[in-house]
Amino acid sequence: MLPLLIVLALLLLPVLEIFVLIQVGGVIGVWPTVGLLIAETVLGAWLVRREGRRAWRALQETARRGVLPDREVADAALVMAGGVLLLVPGFVTDVLGLALVLPFTRPLVRRALAVFAARRMRAAEERAATMFPPGAAGFDPFGRGRGPERVETPPGPVVRGEVLHDGEAAGEKDDRPSRA
Repeated sequence: MLPLLIVLALLLLPVLEIFVLIQVGGVIGVWPTVGLLIAETVLGAWLVRREGRRAWRALQETARRGVLPDREVADAALVMAGGVLLLVPGFVTDVLGLALVLPFTRPLVRRALAVFAARRMRAAEERAATMFPPGAAGFDPFGRGRGPERVETPPGPVVRGEVLHDGEAAGEKDDRPSRA
């Protein structure tokens, strides 16, 4: 359903933009409309540059602290998407772009997108659970099964390396057959 909505939006957006441009041009005139579009593009480019720098600095600072930069990555992606929308000529895309770029509307959009994504993930998990019931044939795409084939990763950092059995570290030979 979502891909169909995206295709429809991409097909209808230019029609809506042209309609709005004609309406605005009929009210204020052709040249003021063109001037307004140019001013919006210049203002949008300046705003994207400023907010992009802020988002980049926040992303670097979060990475420097060693914290997962989920909010900062989302902000950077929203600023980038808003910048693309602001550079496309038209009033509708400019309004959408400003909603993604402005620092006081971006958190609202980010939260709405997070709720939407969480709902989509739950629906996908439910669909997958009906297709692949937990524990069926030893396969669970979401790792909820606790059968003998499941190996738990211990908490803490994982150090990759060779597994040594008792006595091997001291140079003793392992008499067990290898599984290679």
